[in-house]
Amino acid sequence: MVDRNKFEEDLSFLLSKLEKRVSEEGKEKLYNLKNKLLHLHEANVVKINHSVMELVCAKHLLLKGYEVDVEHVLDEALTCDLYGVKGHGTLVVEVETGFVPPEHAIDPATYSSARIASKITRYSSYSNKFALGIPPYYILQIPTVFTVPPRERTAEDLEAVRNLCDPYYKNPPVTVEEIKNARLHVVYLIDVDDIVVEEIDPETYVRTH
Repeated sequence: MVDRNKFEEDLSFLLSKLEKRVSEEGKEKLYNLKNKLLHLHEANVVKINHSVMELVCAKHLLLKGYEVDVEHVLDEALTCDLYGVKGHGTLVVEVETGFVPPEHAIDPATYSSARIASKITRYSSYSNKFALGIPPYYILQIPTVFTVPPRERTAEDLEAVRNLCDPYYKNPPVTVEEIKNARLHVVYLIDVDDIVVEEIDPETYVRTH
């Protein structure tokens, strides 16, 4: 666990890079997000690797005209990493670092696929657009069913995703209807080193990775 001083130092250093070519209003928004993450870190809710990716992605979204919140509560059981509002449109972004907990050391690929499928299924209904944010060195395990429109998903495809998720996510389990309607609209490659975010559509991402 990174201590508070180190956590704050890392975020402050990152902010000194993020604030370049950002308006004064944008800087204030970024510092407000940083302070929220600091408070959440004190409560042992967030970790540094995840938080720096959230801030880099937040700058990207701010520059695209979104109002952005981090660790945004969607309902009593679900909090998303980033929540953006632009006009009448909303965006949910879930950041994935590729971490696999020790209890899944012998099934990491299956666990990762189930985790991503569950994220897409559970979170995408809360906004007009849903995105996954990842570091450039992590390869997402995206079930191909999510790269085609809902009307083209077969019953066998939906059942396969439900069977993938059930051993890992039972409280609550994902439903076939949720899987049918879930959408992944974009993948963000979040490069913290160079403060760059690249947007890739899911079909292209799956085809090239």
